[in-house]
Amino acid sequence: MPATKDRTRPSRTAARPFALWREVLTAYAAPALTAGTAGVVTGQADLTVAACTSIAGTSAAVAFLIGTWLQHGGQPRGWTTTLPRVVLTVLLVIATAGLAAALGWFAAEWLLARTPVHAAPWLQRLRIDLPVSAVLATTIVTLRWRSTIAKLRP
Repeated sequence: MPATKDRTRPSRTAARPFALWREVLTAYAAPALTAGTAGVVTGQADLTVAACTSIAGTSAAVAFLIGTWLQHGGQPRGWTTTLPRVVLTVLLVIATAGLAAALGWFAAEWLLARTPVHAAPWLQRLRIDLPVSAVLATTIVTLRWRSTIAKLRP
């Protein structure tokens, strides 16, 4: 007797609704685990520390900010739902990467010049860690958000 598909339950492949807390948690855990593992395997202690601080922290912060901005109090902005998914993602990635790069450069230069913090390798890592983390988090959160919005529209 052939097995039939149970159509009363929702499909496992159906997208879950967008939950900001889940996106932020994933945005922290995924880079912390992957970059942390890479740091341990390659013996780069600074990468292992950065994985849980500047890399994962930036990813979580950006995921929270972008997710909150996209949700806009439960009513998404009209242009964020009408623009093609790729265009919206590229626009947000350019904006967050630019802001994160400026913040990383400012933090590295300003902290060295105006505080008693010595030139540590982690300061120089900020210039790369912040924009790369921002790009990844923005891309993933925007695409996830748009995929859930597309499923809710008639």
